Amino acid sequence: MSTPATATAADVPAVMDRARRTYATGRTRDREWRVTQLKGLIRLLDEREEQLAEALHSDLGRSRAEAWFGDIASTRGEAVYAVKHLGSWMRRQRQPLPLIQYPGSAWVQYEPLGVVLIIGPWNYPVVLTLGPLIAALAAGNCAVIKPSELAPATSALLARLVPEYFDPEAVSVVEGDAAVTQELLAQGFDHAIFTGGTEVGKKIMAGAAPTLTPVTLELGGKSPVVVAHDADLDVVARRVAWVKFMNSGQTCIAPDYVLADHRIRDRLVDKIIATVADFERDGGPDGRRIVNERQFDRLAGYLDKTQGTIALGGRATRSSLSIEPTVVVDPHPDEPVMQEEIFGPILPVLSYETLDDAIEFVNSRPKPLAAYFFSKSGPVQRRLVDEIPSGGAVINHIAMHFLVPQLPFGGVGASGIGAYHGRWGFEALSHRKSVLRKTFQPDPKFTYPPYAAWALKVMRKIF
Repeated sequence: MSTPATATAADVPAVMDRARRTYATGRTRDREWRVTQLKGLIRLLDEREEQLAEALHSDLGRSRAEAWFGDIASTRGEAVYAVKHLGSWMRRQRQPLPLIQYPGSAWVQYEPLGVVLIIGPWNYPVVLTLGPLIAALAAGNCAVIKPSELAPATSALLARLVPEYFDPEAVSVVEGDAAVTQELLAQGFDHAIFTGGTEVGKKIMAGAAPTLTPVTLELGGKSPVVVAHDADLDVVARRVAWVKFMNSGQTCIAPDYVLADHRIRDRLVDKIIATVADFERDGGPDGRRIVNERQFDRLAGYLDKTQGTIALGGRATRSSLSIEPTVVVDPHPDEPVMQEEIFGPILPVLSYETLDDAIEFVNSRPKPLAAYFFSKSGPVQRRLVDEIPSGGAVINHIAMHFLVPQLPFGGVGASGIGAYHGRWGFEALSHRKSVLRKTFQPDPKFTYPPYAAWALKVMRKIF
C-alpha cells in the first residue's frame, strides 16, 4: 500500500521510506523515465497555467502577465531545454590517461544521488520550486518538495497537481512550516536545495549537518547596479524599473541599489521616475502588495529611518500591506535600507565620483547574488565584471542571466553555495563517478614487493 503523494509532518518518515524504496528499484536511472517526468512538468505548466496564475495572484497579488513571465515561461523553457539535451548530458565523458596507465581507458559517468529535498520560497513559488525539480529529475533522482507555507494557495495547488503529473512514488509534496522543514532535513537526504534568505539558509545548513546532507543554497544579498556616465539612460531606467518593481521588489536578483556616476545621477533618477509613471499610465496599482505584516513593517521601517530624499513614492499603507514604488536618493550608507537586503519596492540611488570608488563601495559589502553593469565601454565592463565578486553578472541589462539555461545560476559567499540550471543543475544533482579500466596484461612482477633496489629505481622513473 503506497503512501499518499501529498503529505504532512507526520508522514515524513513514510514519504522518505517510499522514495528510498522507489529509487532502489532503479527505474529512475532510465533515460525514458526522466524524459517522461520532464514532459509531465511541461504538461502541468501548459494545462494548469490559469490555476497557477490564480494561486500566484492570491498569494502575492501578482498580475497574470507577471505570473506567466516570472514563474511559468522560464520554468517551461528550462524543462524543454533539459528534454532536448538530456541524452548528451548522460553520456560517459572519456578522459585521457598518463602514459604509465596504458593499456587502459578512463571515463566519468554521471549517476543519480538518490533522493533530493527541494525547499521552495514564497516569492517565486513555482519557478524556484519546479526549477530545481527539473535538475533533480534530469539527474534521475527521486524528490521531495516542501513548498513555502507563506504562499499557501500555490503550495496547496502544487500538492494537488504533482501526483497527477509525476510518478507519485518518486515525487512527493510535504506541506508545512519551518518545523516540518527541520523534520525533513533530519531524515538524511542525498542532497537538499534551498532558496530563500541568508539567515534561514544558515538554519538549513545547520539542520543538514548532522546527516552530512550536501546543500545547494540560493540566497540573496544586495545586488548592485553600477551605471557609468556613457550609459544609455533611457534604457537603464526602463530595465532597472521593470525588474526592480516586478513582484513588488520581492525578487532575490532584483536591483537592490543603484550607484550612478555623479555626472548623470540626477538625470537617471528623473528618468526612473518618468518610467515608473509610464509603466502605470493605464491604471497600475497605487501600492505594491507585500507578502505579510512582518515584511511590510520591516520595509516601512526602512522608509521611516532613511536619511535620504524620497524622490518617488514613499507611502506605506498597512491596511492593504502595500508600499508605493519608491526611489530614495542618497540614503546614508550605514542606514538599514543600505545594510540589509531590501526585498521590496524601494530603490536607493547613490552617486560615485570614480569607478574605483564604485568598485570599493560594492566590495566593502558581502558578495551579492548578482551584479549589473551599464556602460558602452568594453574596458569599463571588463573592470566591473573582473573586480566585483558576485554570483552572476549582467552587462547592460538586469536579471536576464536567470533565463539562460546554459549559464549556472548561484551565489558566492553569503549569497549562496552551489549552482544549478541546465547542465549545471544536472551535474550538481549527479555523482560524477570516475572509472578506470585496466587489462590483465602486461603485469610486470617488479612492481610488487619485495622491491629490489633496481626495481625501485625503475619505478621512480615511470610513476
